[in-house]
Amino acid sequence: MKIPGFHSSHRTLGKAAIAALAILSPSMAVSQVNAEQVLAIGRNVLSMDDYMLAIQYFNQAIKAKPYLADPYFYRAIAKLSLDDFKGAEADCSLAIERNRFKTEAYKVRGFARQNLGNDSLAIADYNIGLEYNPLDKYFLFYKAVAQTEIKDFDGADNTFALLLRQYPAFEEGFTARGRLNIAKGDTVAALDDLGKAISLSKSLVNPFLLRAEIEWHRKEWQKAGEDMDAAIRLHPEVADLYVNRAFIRYNSDDFFGAMSDYNYTLELDPDNTSALFNRALLRYEVKDLERSEEDLSNVLKLDPGNFHALYNRGLVRLEQDKNKEALSDFTAIASKYPRFYPVYYAMAEAKRNMGDMRTAMQLVYQADDMVKGYVKNPEKNPLDRPAIAAAESNNAKQRYDDNESETEVMNRFNRLVTVSDAVDNQLSYNEKIKGRVQDRNVQVEPEPMYALSFTPSPLSLRSVSNYFRELDDLNQQRFIQRQFYLTPGLSAGSDTKATEELFGYADEIISLIKSGKARPVDRLALGVVQAMLKNYPDAIANLDEVLKIDPRFTVAYMARAYAKFAKILADERQVKDPTTSNDVFDQRAAFASLQDVISDYDMALSLNPRLVFAWFNKGNIYYSVGDYTSAMQCYGEALRIDPDFGQAYFNRGLSYLQAGNKSQAFSDLSKAGELGVLPSYNILKRMK
Repeated sequence: MKIPGFHSSHRTLGKAAIAALAILSPSMAVSQVNAEQVLAIGRNVLSMDDYMLAIQYFNQAIKAKPYLADPYFYRAIAKLSLDDFKGAEADCSLAIERNRFKTEAYKVRGFARQNLGNDSLAIADYNIGLEYNPLDKYFLFYKAVAQTEIKDFDGADNTFALLLRQYPAFEEGFTARGRLNIAKGDTVAALDDLGKAISLSKSLVNPFLLRAEIEWHRKEWQKAGEDMDAAIRLHPEVADLYVNRAFIRYNSDDFFGAMSDYNYTLELDPDNTSALFNRALLRYEVKDLERSEEDLSNVLKLDPGNFHALYNRGLVRLEQDKNKEALSDFTAIASKYPRFYPVYYAMAEAKRNMGDMRTAMQLVYQADDMVKGYVKNPEKNPLDRPAIAAAESNNAKQRYDDNESETEVMNRFNRLVTVSDAVDNQLSYNEKIKGRVQDRNVQVEPEPMYALSFTPSPLSLRSVSNYFRELDDLNQQRFIQRQFYLTPGLSAGSDTKATEELFGYADEIISLIKSGKARPVDRLALGVVQAMLKNYPDAIANLDEVLKIDPRFTVAYMARAYAKFAKILADERQVKDPTTSNDVFDQRAAFASLQDVISDYDMALSLNPRLVFAWFNKGNIYYSVGDYTSAMQCYGEALRIDPDFGQAYFNRGLSYLQAGNKSQAFSDLSKAGELGVLPSYNILKRMK
């Protein structure tokens, strides 16, 4: 059985699956558990990427029938998806003990062993699998990659030759062979393979990254830039890709482009030390010294042991005439690398600026003596070669070759750094499983609009009120006892008691208003409750009063816009709730009314231009009247602010589909599925 690459976010199950879980109650005897039924449920849960819950199902099947191989095998896949490679290896071994003919278990165990660095053992597993299935694509593929890792280049060549002869359209095979050829030093053959991979599929990022790496080593900056552009189009959310493109742009003398990329990297990842360090060096070049020092100080906050940043901060401070602070930085460098001679010249300059000429001369003589000793006898008088990392946890690397000249080493101390492995180049387990989420038929409708509520919705993608700064500030002030939420969809509650509680709360606020003691936030709360109870006219009236008192109340604009749109829908007698509508209005009749709704969202955006949910809701309004071009533009703005906004990808994908652009629809829906919007897979299957 087969499973897709593990890229989707974890999601919990609905009521049906929770009900099914009741058969796993600890109070029931193990013998009562239907192992086959539990295994089937577990496989379905696994196909929805809820790996932890799937493991619980497989555990119950193992308790009921420990002699079955399948529960161990599927539990191994779940563990593999959680990067528990040791556990996956052990479970595969248990599955093989119970059924040595279960060839897929050798594949999964080999894959786990590769990720544990045990490539030779992995190859042994793949060889066993190939005895049963001599032409299996992934046995051959993984084996060739493992052979590359252990530098069995001839063996890898032979395996790739067989693989690509049998599967000439297997783009990942050409990519992996391209990596093999890079390892062999044959960049001509590597470029040929990577070109073939790209011609077969322009949706794989690794061929572009590998080709860009070859090109920038050749200093073919324009070509490298074009390939990095392609990689970024495929993975616009990966901050480190922008670091690498900035490096290319810098070497192409595109200073503005490089700075823009570093700035955007830090929007995506404020703690990216490579971007901070490189931006500091660019700022130093244009004598923006104060902000250069600030960036280097931020690097050191994140990575206190980064002597590279410390040395450069000392140079920046020296140029600002902050001699005492610069000397402190240089002294720390000298204590760590006492034979790193450039730091003594820098210390001498600081001392000279401070008027201590005697100490300055002593430091110059000390540095001169180091250099003379090295020239006379390098082995007896070696100089420090400080391999100082420019970033700690994001795989940024400065490589120092023992055969380099000392001048080259010193030059690298000030050089821009790049980020390697910006996108995970490891293999992903490419097998598939029955019971796939894309086999479930779902009603095609856009993801719902976001509304203010007093009830956190289980439909929410994130548990952060889907961060809305003004709403968070309002909740922090605790003006009322209840908490506001921003949720996809709006409901009065799941039962009669919850609805009665909302009516009671509305009566309390109305009494407060009659007493003359109500504040704007109380009227806001009443408007939200009335919208939840679908009393849209009164909700709008109360929110009008709020905005008369405070015309800059962003939260109230969001609440009123939703209530206005809901009232339009109710008046049109099309649907009961706007969040579940897939009907399209008569555009001319609806246009005037909808402009009033859109103006509220525009006011909210004028107060907070990064209010992603206002853009999203505007997109849904345009979608509802069939203006798909405007809808796509709004969803695009939402995605510019939050590139991981899965619902926006989904709704934009539907908009593209309605507009007849299947290619873009496929791309957006695929991304939405990756980000956890499961109906995407069903639509993608139907598109195919």
